[in-house]
Amino acid sequence: MTVGALVAAAGLGLRLGPGAPKAMRLLAGEPLLVHAVRGLREAPEVGDLVVAAPVGEVAEVTALLSAYEVTVVEGADTRSRSVLAALSALPPGVELVLVHDAARCLTPQPVVTAVVAALRGGAQAVVPVLELADTIKRVDGEQVLATVPRADLRAAQTPQGFRREVLEAAHARAGDVHTDDAGMVEAMGGSVVTVPGHEEAFKVTHPLDLLLAEAVLRERI
Repeated sequence: MTVGALVAAAGLGLRLGPGAPKAMRLLAGEPLLVHAVRGLREAPEVGDLVVAAPVGEVAEVTALLSAYEVTVVEGADTRSRSVLAALSALPPGVELVLVHDAARCLTPQPVVTAVVAALRGGAQAVVPVLELADTIKRVDGEQVLATVPRADLRAAQTPQGFRREVLEAAHARAGDVHTDDAGMVEAMGGSVVTVPGHEEAFKVTHPLDLLLAEAVLRERI
């Protein structure tokens, strides 16, 4: 079964502070997006790859990724619209689809392999996850309402994987909702399974995350 990948890279990344869109912020001299695309390209399972670029930056991103055989489309103002734009550009013969965040730019290749293996094993949708380390509180303003048991809670990562028809149906049903793609599948009653994620597949969201990513790259080298 053929595998394609979509990379959502249109977000502004306001929590990283002022500057370029998040996917274009530099990590060790290269944009986060380049690291993310390179990681997918190193996975032998991945064929066609489509990137949803920041609005107005299709030409720049196309030039930036010229060495990686990707299709670049213009993203949108929400993640779900960006994913849908990229999905629409994926060749019709692709049966399995990975949806990845450019901000999870250091996701190790074994995570990609595990997601694809689960799909080829019959799963409709697959999410790499990690157990939670922190105690979780439910609050109302500044008031703590409850401590949430975390034994059955997991933190979701990407790439998330889907049978193409399942992902298309989930987007058609969900419309422009603010959740991840697996959440859309859950909402329509689909089955979502998990595979082990990895600590290095963290999302670059705050300035401190960039420092951590630089440390991970140094350790890899």
